[in-house]
Amino acid sequence: MNKKYDAIIIGAGVIGSPIAYELSKMGYKTLTVDKLSDAGEGSTAGSCAIVRAHYSTEDGVAMAYEGFKYWLDWENYLDHVKDEKGLAKYMNTGSILIKSKGHDWRKVKKNYDAVGVKYEELTIEQVKEKASVYKLNEFWPVKRPEDPGFFDEPTQMLEGALFCPEGGYVNDPALSAHNIMRAAEAKGAEFIFNAEVVAVRSDADKVSGITLKDGTEIDASIVVNVAGPHSYKINQMAEGVYEQCNIKTKALRHEVMHCPSPEGYDYLNDGYHTSDGDCGIYYRPEVGNMFLIGSEDPECDPQEWVDPDEFYDGKGGSGRDNQLTEAQWKAQCYRLARRIPTLPIPNQPRGVCDLYDCSDDWIPIYDKSNMQGFYMAIGSSGNQYKNAPIVGRMMAELIDACEKGLDHDKAPFQFKTVYTGRTFDVGFFSRNREINYNSSFSVNG
Repeated sequence: MNKKYDAIIIGAGVIGSPIAYELSKMGYKTLTVDKLSDAGEGSTAGSCAIVRAHYSTEDGVAMAYEGFKYWLDWENYLDHVKDEKGLAKYMNTGSILIKSKGHDWRKVKKNYDAVGVKYEELTIEQVKEKASVYKLNEFWPVKRPEDPGFFDEPTQMLEGALFCPEGGYVNDPALSAHNIMRAAEAKGAEFIFNAEVVAVRSDADKVSGITLKDGTEIDASIVVNVAGPHSYKINQMAEGVYEQCNIKTKALRHEVMHCPSPEGYDYLNDGYHTSDGDCGIYYRPEVGNMFLIGSEDPECDPQEWVDPDEFYDGKGGSGRDNQLTEAQWKAQCYRLARRIPTLPIPNQPRGVCDLYDCSDDWIPIYDKSNMQGFYMAIGSSGNQYKNAPIVGRMMAELIDACEKGLDHDKAPFQFKTVYTGRTFDVGFFSRNREINYNSSFSVNG
């Protein structure tokens, strides 16, 4: 006899674990399955875990700002659960968004005002007071080091920056997912690991459960796809789901670099998360007084879409699936060195290479599907880590409403946030939407 649950969540990352947590609090008997050995060990572990409010849409800004409140009140969110690994920490450094041609910062400011985000406008002199090592010239347009004009001396100064005091980052993204797993277990949720899903079963257009690689069949009338870079493969297992989604997802290889802080500058304790569209990068403090440097996906940076199974299994044929490439290492580190001329660049690449789960417009899909009982929280990589707790609550309420008869496609679910009291039309994240051209089509969302 098959074991039966109310809901199965596929993926125990930083989005999947909160969905299990919130559904369990609502009384659902949940099982979360993951092909890896523990919560948060997939693409979540490779996340930069940045918490910032600047997005290209008002809804994006509003959701991120609501998310701040969960991270700032982490222990209460977890209902004071104990985790043998300890608790992840939110490092509230503050977030600098440099005013540049690489960001539509005026739109961001307008969105900040509409949502009520706390921020300050900084002059160049005020930015320099916060970050004395920054050289605040304009380097636009973004180039790569192999470009003959990369090292040209700048002639213009930047305009300034927007500073959001509540921004920052989480010090251990994998641990944050583990914390939420423990909180979910305290509410009755179950998790199994080293369990790979090979089939999503259905009967008469209704989901009926999953089958694992070892042949185990587990039944449930609700299945939630939160499989990260593997999300499109799970959708392909659910009959008709992949084909009926207007917006689809795929896996993008992404590299993040580590560089030491300049001598005498305590970036770890005194530095700020910075979004630097002028140089096409973002950076934040990292353990060891390092700069963590990511690309904001400028047009000159190549994008490499990959098969996640080949990437994680090392069978991509490149021999470097999860290894840093010298060209991208130089691009990101040298760009930061333009902003920080005293930056010591190491001889060998240091950093992390992992996958993003990207939708066609880099805005996630939080939705039901055409198969009754099959739901999706996908396309979230690169810019949704900060939203994980609010997404867990929103998805749980969406699932509960649909299971009680709501036709979300015809009358989209309206989700009211806890802290800011704002109501979201969850149809914004529909699988059926047209591509949203207000998006940055990048990690900025």
